Amino acid sequence: MNLFFFLKPLSSLMILSYIILFFLLVRNTSCDVDPNYVACPPKTCANNNQSISYPFYIEETQEPFCGNPGFAISCGPNGFPILNLSNTHYIIHQIFYENQTLRVSNAAFSVSRSNTTNSKGCLPVPLTHNLTLPSTPEFDIAPNQSNMRLFYGCESLLPWPEEHRVGCPNETSSVLAFYKEDKNISLVSKNCRGEVVDTIVEDGIIEGGVEEALRKGLLLTWKAGNCSECHSSGGRCGFDSIMYTFRCFCTDRVHSAKCDPDNGPGIGIPSMLAIGLLFLFLLYKRKYATSGGQLESRDSYSDSSSNPHRETSSEYFGVPLFLYEQLKEATNNFDHTKELGDGGFGTVYHGKLPDGREVAVKRLYEHNWKRVEQFMNEVKILTRLRHKYLVSLYGCTSRHSRELLLVYEYISNGTVACHLHGELAKPGSLPWSIRMKIAIETAIALTYLHASDIIHRDVKTNNILLDNNFCVKVADFGLSRDFPNNVTHVSTAPQGSPGYLDPEYYNCYQLTSKSDVYSFGVVLIELISSKPAVDMNRSRDEINLSNLAVRKIQESAISELVDPSLGFDSDNGIKGMIVSVAGLAFQCLQREKDLRPSMDEVLDELRRIESGKDEGEVQDEGDVNGAAVSHSSAHSPPPASPEWEEVRLLRNIKPTSPNTVTDKWESKCTTPNISG
Repeated sequence: MNLFFFLKPLSSLMILSYIILFFLLVRNTSCDVDPNYVACPPKTCANNNQSISYPFYIEETQEPFCGNPGFAISCGPNGFPILNLSNTHYIIHQIFYENQTLRVSNAAFSVSRSNTTNSKGCLPVPLTHNLTLPSTPEFDIAPNQSNMRLFYGCESLLPWPEEHRVGCPNETSSVLAFYKEDKNISLVSKNCRGEVVDTIVEDGIIEGGVEEALRKGLLLTWKAGNCSECHSSGGRCGFDSIMYTFRCFCTDRVHSAKCDPDNGPGIGIPSMLAIGLLFLFLLYKRKYATSGGQLESRDSYSDSSSNPHRETSSEYFGVPLFLYEQLKEATNNFDHTKELGDGGFGTVYHGKLPDGREVAVKRLYEHNWKRVEQFMNEVKILTRLRHKYLVSLYGCTSRHSRELLLVYEYISNGTVACHLHGELAKPGSLPWSIRMKIAIETAIALTYLHASDIIHRDVKTNNILLDNNFCVKVADFGLSRDFPNNVTHVSTAPQGSPGYLDPEYYNCYQLTSKSDVYSFGVVLIELISSKPAVDMNRSRDEINLSNLAVRKIQESAISELVDPSLGFDSDNGIKGMIVSVAGLAFQCLQREKDLRPSMDEVLDELRRIESGKDEGEVQDEGDVNGAAVSHSSAHSPPPASPEWEEVRLLRNIKPTSPNTVTDKWESKCTTPNISG
């Protein structure tokens, strides 16, 4: 026997040990802490002890990226933080970060007109009579708040019990305040000759009367990314205004959600090298441990039903793993009454987790390599992305589980398709302002995807979800694909949905970000017309909505395309915006991808149209064709897509995966897709 054969693994192990020890001891002391982390420590106002941190930031002393848009705070002359809501100032008394609430009071009650206060601080009669809390997307009134009504000009009722009077002792006040359910409201309203003003105060404040309630104010809740995960990992939360998404600022660099505990300054690279070397050694050892010195064959998308819950960790691609039994219980054994939709990739069920969260559970049909690939792709894509206009993935089962299940946040207000031409469609229920909002928010989401080197590949109104405030959530990433910076396209079999397919799919089977632009052009036409992308009841050359729209625009007949409930004929402002959006959609629907704008350009144009600053604003629909074509006057307009090929597919292919997180809706709201 050759002794070297036995000593070789041992000597390799010793050498490897020295290398690992060397790298772990080496620290790069010259590494600087990330400047974003340095810029965003918690702050306070003057002598006030209230800590100000994400999502809030102090305008005078912190960078805007330390907080969310709409959460800027200034420091008042008395040392209290001031929150400005629609030009109304509110004093912040307390911030409760753990449950995302804060106690505020209207600044109108804070300073006495006579500049004299008693030891407790008297409450002056407010100079302003507008005490209504402004409506903002960032803040809501917390539960358990009470309505209070202030009556001005109540001289005839004085003197009234002190607990209902508002004003400083040295002032003659004729203002009385009552909770709305007070039995004296009727009497007071008949005898007070001045204005009646409503305001809101916190429940349960009895001692001290109405002045104490007004002084303490009310509780608000806020809507922003949860900072707890980032904070617990040692990071400081912030916001990326370009990508419009949450960021975790760590000592080493900026992360998407939390800091890597093993990646501190000066040790991250050596640790990674050491781990890499250790991995190579284990691979080497495994090679000699197997028969014939051959590496164990790769298990590529194998069906492991014989071992249905083989879990290697509690996470997969960074998202929590659920057991099949957990989700079976959450959906009441996949009860058919809980079905949200049904399609080519799987069925979606409404469920409720033990922690109370409502979820949508997507159950893929076939456990074969193609479905596992689609499953892994959707998980990988969604774990990379965090954006307010993208649906959130809560977790999944292991790819070795008995069944492949994806768990999403539950969005209850249906899809854009259902609101436009499905079961939720009602005349006038989706005004033009909401449709413009949907268009812009969808464009923001797609711009973010393209900036992240991802093509959605199935943009359609069935994959645009709406929450109760009609905010957009783009969903269904099973067909999405990466496109690296150094390539211009991804070759693929045609995938997507009839009516939305890029015509170039049929020619070269190449996919680019401009394919999403084409599909988005169809979405814009749907928003204008409330018509489905494909309708078998329309005439042969108008089955595809894109063909119908292009023809109407070329014939200067946009009015025949527009949903009558939008006010196209009665409101010139809306008419101008619709005509401009139609011109933009016409450019998106160009057959040659190079003639289409990018999503960045589409988003800029939509924002310009909404703001009324559209330099090319068109009031006459007859000008749209010329305006749009002049952008590419040397080229012919986009010809019709081969709709009869799509008609065949409609008749023979099962519908696509529905919007995974919508409320219950029927298949009539679903447009099928093509998956090669």
